[in-house]
Amino acid sequence: MPILYRPLRSHELLDLSAPDDSLHVCHGGGRNLQLAVPSRWISFWLPLKEGVELEAPDCRWLLRPGELLVWRDGPLQAGNRRDGRWLAVCGSPAAWARYQRARPGEPAIGLLPSESRCTRALRRLGVRLARVARRPELCPLDVGAVAGMLSAALTEHQRDLHALLPRCAGRTLLRRQQTLMRLLRVRHLIRRHDEGRVDLAQLAASANYSPCHLIRSYRDVFGETPSEYAARLRSERAWQLVRETRMPVCEITAALGFESQSAFCRAFKGTFGMTTTQARRLADPVPLRAGTACAPEMACAQAA
Repeated sequence: MPILYRPLRSHELLDLSAPDDSLHVCHGGGRNLQLAVPSRWISFWLPLKEGVELEAPDCRWLLRPGELLVWRDGPLQAGNRRDGRWLAVCGSPAAWARYQRARPGEPAIGLLPSESRCTRALRRLGVRLARVARRPELCPLDVGAVAGMLSAALTEHQRDLHALLPRCAGRTLLRRQQTLMRLLRVRHLIRRHDEGRVDLAQLAASANYSPCHLIRSYRDVFGETPSEYAARLRSERAWQLVRETRMPVCEITAALGFESQSAFCRAFKGTFGMTTTQARRLADPVPLRAGTACAPEMACAQAA
């Protein structure tokens, strides 16, 4: 089956739910447009301007320019209320499999659901695929070759996720991959709750685990419990809002779901060793990198 170029303009709706083995390269541009991707399809999302608004059955979020998303879970709705531009490459696992090549001696794992910063190389490949799919006669490379290059680059981009597979429960690679995908679903739900409060029972239900089994499996794979991960994200978000914005502390308190401003201030000082006022007065801002705790520690050392 071919690779299809599917442009979307303002006030248009494209529903890909009909059975299809094509790979769809969708280019959204405008406002009030919608794209519906069916459950279990694999889709790669690349915002270009203003981001793309995404909605899954259990959450809604904005994917911003500079980020990328690989989705292969439940159905996904995408759109723009404002004037924006984005690319999406969507297809069934069988459609993607035609363009995926495993390294010699390595098993074919396939793409895993993930959300991360987009590299310049991946952005260029995504844009190049859209251009070649739209006007194949103007490119010396076959559109299938460009799709293979994008698939290979995405696979390489996910090497860190592939390294987690040996930690997952399961006797076969397929079983371990299914375990990891369940835990990545939980991780995604935690990230989508900016206030940092998670319902363990709800998270466990999303993975078809009991709460105890989820805590044990999640810790085995990621080295921390779901609650610890949520608390870490909450702390990173607090540091970012205090250091990188002029948002009043009372508004930060509400945004992060703290019971009171005094509770937030106590938690902030207990975590970072300084008050919010001291953090904002630091002469040399040290940005906090996602997934690390070193930036606040460095900031504390500077303050000392």
